[in-house]
Amino acid sequence: MPALIRFARTPSIGRSIVSLLAGAILLLLAVNIATFVMIQRTAAFNDQVERSQQVRRAARTLLISMIDAETGQRGYLLTGRQDFLEPYTRAETAAPVQMEALEELAAGDPELRPHVESMVERGRDKLAELERVSALARTGRNGEALRLVQTGQGKALMDRIRADVAAIDEIENVRLESRTLQSERGSRLTLWANAFAGLLIVLLAGIMIWLVRRYVEEIQTARDTLDRLNAGLESQVRERTAQLTRANDEIQRFAYIVSHDLRAPLVNIMGYTSELEQAGQVLDRQLARIETDAPKALDAEAATAVREDVPEAIGFIRASTGKMDRLINAILKLSREGRRALLPELLDMTAMAQGIADSVRHQTGEAGAEIVVEPLPRLESDRLSMEQVFGNLIDNAVKYLDLARPGRIVVSGEDEPGGWVVYRIADNGRGVSPRDHERIFELFRRSGKQDRPGEGLGLAFVRNSVRRLGGEITVESELGKGSTFVLKFPTRLTLEESGEAA
Repeated sequence: MPALIRFARTPSIGRSIVSLLAGAILLLLAVNIATFVMIQRTAAFNDQVERSQQVRRAARTLLISMIDAETGQRGYLLTGRQDFLEPYTRAETAAPVQMEALEELAAGDPELRPHVESMVERGRDKLAELERVSALARTGRNGEALRLVQTGQGKALMDRIRADVAAIDEIENVRLESRTLQSERGSRLTLWANAFAGLLIVLLAGIMIWLVRRYVEEIQTARDTLDRLNAGLESQVRERTAQLTRANDEIQRFAYIVSHDLRAPLVNIMGYTSELEQAGQVLDRQLARIETDAPKALDAEAATAVREDVPEAIGFIRASTGKMDRLINAILKLSREGRRALLPELLDMTAMAQGIADSVRHQTGEAGAEIVVEPLPRLESDRLSMEQVFGNLIDNAVKYLDLARPGRIVVSGEDEPGGWVVYRIADNGRGVSPRDHERIFELFRRSGKQDRPGEGLGLAFVRNSVRRLGGEITVESELGKGSTFVLKFPTRLTLEESGEAA
């Protein structure tokens, strides 16, 4: 505290700078507060304008309903055809709801409320008059109905309703003009406040530049030190990257060898299962002969074992070996793809995506769905990997369509700054729960109802392929509304980006 007091009392450049900075900061804070207040007022004006529009729309909607009701009733009265009553029936149902909404909008507004109450009261009277005329017409008393119309009571009510609508419009127009002027003044004040803030920022920047120049030598020294440290870190990163690449290659070779070796005993199991099935058929025929020649000699438990237990067990074995075979094939596919060399080439992504969409057209046709391929930006990448990525995602979108509504899948894309391109595959299918957005990319993980064939490897394969191409994949989804898979790739694939450097 004493040091701060001495600093404040001693004339110096430092004290002057601190004083200027403090003054500039206080002024800038004041301008920011003023700007915030202006923004809040503008937002309030906008809310009032929106409310005015809602009142006007509600009043005109009610007027249109009353006109539709009167038109339908008059048509029925003149022709006697029931279909002319449809507009009247719709308006008779909608008008009370519209009246209630209009009253809610005008609640607490002493200027609007008398006109709204008058309009609602006349509207109810008009509906009652229309109901009386319609009731007479339905019972065949058209003459009485016409005489009731000719009294002009209905026309007078409609004229009053139109007058109330005009009065509401006039009130809201006056308010709108006033609020528009207030909003324009607020905008001008905000503009001047921002301009003043800009000048203060320039002044503050000049002071800061002057201060920074005093520390240039220290910063340069620190930069030189950091350059030396970074050089050592880059060497370590390259070494670690090479180690990780070798470890990844070893894991892929291990997965390939293990999966390949597992196929031999699996093939034997599948072969012996077929032999057991044939042996069971032979035993079944033998039991049939025993039943014919010596039924008493047949043991019931033996017959049950041969005809029920053995076939059931064989069925379980076949299902399990089939699932294991599919899993081994999927692991082999992942391993082979990871060891395949990438071959970058310029790709026409629109033609590629359209070709994939055409290949599943029979499936989308049966489901009543459509695939829309918008013009996509080109990129230089590996053709086979891109075909597999888009094929898997489009196939998934078709597989998990929501049968409760027409399916629609849209493939779109655009270039992004910095040498990137983004593609989106959006559908209106089942969707994915937010808690499963990450786990669906894991091996052997699936989400939602399991009523479609699959082993939970498709999206894991897609993410692995996308990463090898130097890109990234994310999902935006909500249950019951559909999913959007977002793919981001470098416009030009290099071996360094894809992790394929020698």
